[in-house]
Amino acid sequence: MLAFRAFVVAGFGLMLGWLAIAASQQEQALSYLNEHYNEQAIRRYQSWRQLIEQQQQLPEVEQLEVVNRFFNLFEFVDDSVLWQQEDYWATPLEFIGQGAGDCEDFSIAKYFTLLELGVDINKLRLVYVKAVQLNQFHMVLAYYPTPTAVPLILDNLDGMIKPASQRPDLIPVFSFNGQQLWLNRQRGRSEAIGSPERLPQWMELLERYAHPE
Repeated sequence: MLAFRAFVVAGFGLMLGWLAIAASQQEQALSYLNEHYNEQAIRRYQSWRQLIEQQQQLPEVEQLEVVNRFFNLFEFVDDSVLWQQEDYWATPLEFIGQGAGDCEDFSIAKYFTLLELGVDINKLRLVYVKAVQLNQFHMVLAYYPTPTAVPLILDNLDGMIKPASQRPDLIPVFSFNGQQLWLNRQRGRSEAIGSPERLPQWMELLERYAHPE
């Protein structure tokens, strides 16, 4: 586990070394899906890989639209029903296998897919928010065109990608990516507070993502 964590810390910023799915890794993924899921899961996986292969040259804003639309077709199902756990963060492969998940699963799948499409990790953050209308916590994916820009929000509750300034229904609490963890002090301001290793669900997800069983 310590060796794996060292690998994550040292290499995640380079990301493509282990995010790019080589032919052998695709075979491993298909084997996993065959063992645990059904033919529909295989078709979803193939559609996902086709999306990544075909959208490499699109402008980033168009990539956001394609990825957001693809995953928002999946079904929302609570962790307690799908995984019999209170809080389970699924890998993209698990999410695709199920064809369903909760807000974390939608956001995480979009995050990893955009990384594979070549979007800079520094432009992406997974954001825990308070969804005001639902009166509950929720996760979305934020895309920053520039470091100081108002981010665009990819969300399964609202299928339209909008600037955060147009989402007063979401109050950010904290955010993270594969390199950093931020605490939101007030709307529009955040403070770096360390490594995402502080999030046990994230570390467990990365280990499952690297070694699906």
